[in-house]
Amino acid sequence: MGLISEAKLLTRGRDWRGRSRTPRSAEKWAEKVEPKEFPTGWARTPVTGIVRTAIQRGVLKPVAWSQTRVQVEGAEYLDGLRGPAVFIANHSSHLDTPVILGSLPRRFTDRLAVGAAADYFFDARWRAFTTALVFNTFPVERYGSRRLRGLAGKLVDDAWSLLLFPEGTRSQDGWMNPFKLGAAALCLSKGIPCVPIALRGTYGAMPRGRNWPRPGRPKVVIRYGRPIRPDADEGVRDFSFRMMSEVTRLWNEEELGWYQAIRASAAGELSPPTGPAAIAATPAAAESDGAASTDVAVPDPAGAARWRRIWESTRPLDDERPRPVWSRR
Repeated sequence: MGLISEAKLLTRGRDWRGRSRTPRSAEKWAEKVEPKEFPTGWARTPVTGIVRTAIQRGVLKPVAWSQTRVQVEGAEYLDGLRGPAVFIANHSSHLDTPVILGSLPRRFTDRLAVGAAADYFFDARWRAFTTALVFNTFPVERYGSRRLRGLAGKLVDDAWSLLLFPEGTRSQDGWMNPFKLGAAALCLSKGIPCVPIALRGTYGAMPRGRNWPRPGRPKVVIRYGRPIRPDADEGVRDFSFRMMSEVTRLWNEEELGWYQAIRASAAGELSPPTGPAAIAATPAAAESDGAASTDVAVPDPAGAARWRRIWESTRPLDDERPRPVWSRR
């Protein structure tokens, strides 16, 4: 082992064997050192922006559009949008960000930063550099909103729009998870609008575990909604609920159509697309998954097995939807 590598180990609190220099019995009293945050300011310089635009428009979009059949709905709602905004969408695939960026007009993508999980995209310098260069990402803590309130707020103050995924992580099976409050809190604190987006088909096209879309050019639908603003007397939880309700309505437009989805939403008949209830783990299944015995629950006969949830969320999207009778405006 070279002297440089040995010095790096020592500075990271490790000995020459790579083991911690703090005894296990003393670890709970050892001072915790916060990991250094990867700098992303360079990714928002004019020169880097030119390079990123070339990559997104010249490489990323042509590849994504050649491997999937992308259909964009509701883009006209963005015509009157000015100034920074928070774009929010359901999240089930690494394909989500490329197709959203490819569907947005350049007047947004040129000033758009993407929130990315700090513990995944910024855990290795090569991954942090690549995602910051290509997508203009900044780190967001999945299990806390400290960085979201800090760096995200500064970006909004500098007139940057943000793309955030309020679920905090990709869906395990294609269905939507409850929203965290960070995006709603940011909109309220900065007084900026939120643009809801519903993505359909991205999980079926490129689910977890795949690094390339499935063959056959599966259909992907990106549906934009009208920008919404928090009311003067609206709290963070209420606005977050309204954000999720808008994404739910857009999600259901694929099956119900625009008008019927509006009616069903107004009547309170739409539930978030969380899919059929999952069957609770059996003792054998929990043991195989490494779950503690105290977490084992009685199986729910009305629930759905995980394979069924995935099967239902990956049904091909219908290509024969009726055309709208009148404009969506």
